[in-house]
Amino acid sequence: MSLTIENKVALVTGANRGIGKAIVETFIENGAAKVYLAVRDTNSTKELEERYGDKVVTVKADLADKDTLYQLPKVAGDVDVLVNNAGVGKPCPTLGDSFADVLETTLQVNVYGLLHLAEAYADILAEKKGALVQLNSIASLKNFPHLSLYSASKAASYSLTQGLRSEFADRGISVLSVHPGPIDTDLADEAGFENAPPPSVVAEGIVKSLAAGDFHLFPDEMAQQFEAAYQPFRDQVVMAEPSED
Repeated sequence: MSLTIENKVALVTGANRGIGKAIVETFIENGAAKVYLAVRDTNSTKELEERYGDKVVTVKADLADKDTLYQLPKVAGDVDVLVNNAGVGKPCPTLGDSFADVLETTLQVNVYGLLHLAEAYADILAEKKGALVQLNSIASLKNFPHLSLYSASKAASYSLTQGLRSEFADRGISVLSVHPGPIDTDLADEAGFENAPPPSVVAEGIVKSLAAGDFHLFPDEMAQQFEAAYQPFRDQVVMAEPSED
């Protein structure tokens, strides 16, 4: 299902920096009527508010706190495009003294947060024939040893994004799964990735993929290398219609 950003209302989690901020900027440049800036710290979006005025509205959202997610539709109930960009992840070994706590936090935000947000907005998106955009990463396809727990959470969120696509299809809701490689963000810096492309590459790709009605987006050069290797499995298994036998 094709969807253009022009004249649409969007909500972007983690909108105050990095990829989230670039998505806000790109959506407005492409004619979005309004963008809700869904962030934990409502003081962190002042620069965007000053720049865009009534084109943006800051709202409180914490993916680790489901109550804030279920409150969102009460203050942002006119959303056409829901972008779940916010997530957590840091370099951490698969085993060690801290793995259980790190994994619990990572799953709470990156997996449960996605489901709570999708549940909160399912009826609104169905009414608007809107779209859900989920940031999933190439780490959803391959476990990176220095980001092992983050990779596991993104594999889970990608699987659930596939499930949401199937369940939302009958309700007229488009779903886009976004799989960037290392992008010039705080996480990439902490993980030691250098010369990463800017977040605008992801944001511009989202606009184009929504218009094209795509389910997958691999926006940058490294991600596209993954896409080339993954394409046969994607086309023959992930995107294949279930057998009626």
